[in-house]
Amino acid sequence: MSDPRIIAVDLDEKTILWRNADIEQERQIAIIDLLENNHFRPLRPYPEDYAGPFRIGLATQEGRLAIDIMATGGERLETLILGMARFRRPIRDYFAICDSYFQALRASTPQQIETVDMARRGIHNDAAELLKERLEGKIDVDFDTARRLFTLICMLHIRG
Repeated sequence: MSDPRIIAVDLDEKTILWRNADIEQERQIAIIDLLENNHFRPLRPYPEDYAGPFRIGLATQEGRLAIDIMATGGERLETLILGMARFRRPIRDYFAICDSYFQALRASTPQQIETVDMARRGIHNDAAELLKERLEGKIDVDFDTARRLFTLICMLHIRG
């Protein structure tokens, strides 16, 4: 029986060097939203035709993204390694626009907040499409899942 979804996600806490309340809230929301509704179907066959649900772990290793894919009991099925070079600029842009957004929430008009939020969504959407492209042929994910995964990937790159 196939159940192509994520039921648990862990971020490598050793990788996350710094975060503030705004970033922590973004992380929690991304995890809650991801677990509530996602589509995650690895394309490689697993032992005994295992097809989900999945637990995943996200970490960075030597500048690369490591996605540990595990069965519900925690048995590792595979670790997918993705180069992060193409994500450096989207991550940097996303951090910059999020910083502007959080500042706008504190001191701007609703129209200014909306303008910054539209820019933030645009960067986020472009990065989600890039992630879907990088996962093509490895893992089938829908747009919303890619978007939430990108948010969590960003958490691994916070340096303070």
